[in-house]
Amino acid sequence: MLKKTLIVMMTDFNKILNKAKELETKMKESQEKIKNIQVQGSSGANSIKVTLNGDGEMIKLEISPETIKEEKSIIEDLIVAAHNNAKSQLKAKTSEEIAKATGDFGIPGFKWPI
Repeated sequence: MLKKTLIVMMTDFNKILNKAKELETKMKESQEKIKNIQVQGSSGANSIKVTLNGDGEMIKLEISPETIKEEKSIIEDLIVAAHNNAKSQLKAKTSEEIAKATGDFGIPGFKWPI
């Protein structure tokens, strides 16, 4: 009886290890896909556009010629708003990618640290 229980436990443990290895592989694939994501946030009716890469780094900033004429504080606020808009989009795309990787594994509430 004890031997049969141990065999069942080992089989279950091996299944868990195999699932963990599969999850690790899928997570690595997701991390690579996330690195290649680019999102663009905007503010002020597209007068400011900010592009972020998958690591959350700003890779492009566009300011319309009309906006350049605005007061410095307005431009600063628009840049912050555009950045926050882009970051929100990045979180959504990242979460979507992670959900694809973890969907079969039932990891409720798993969130990417961005």
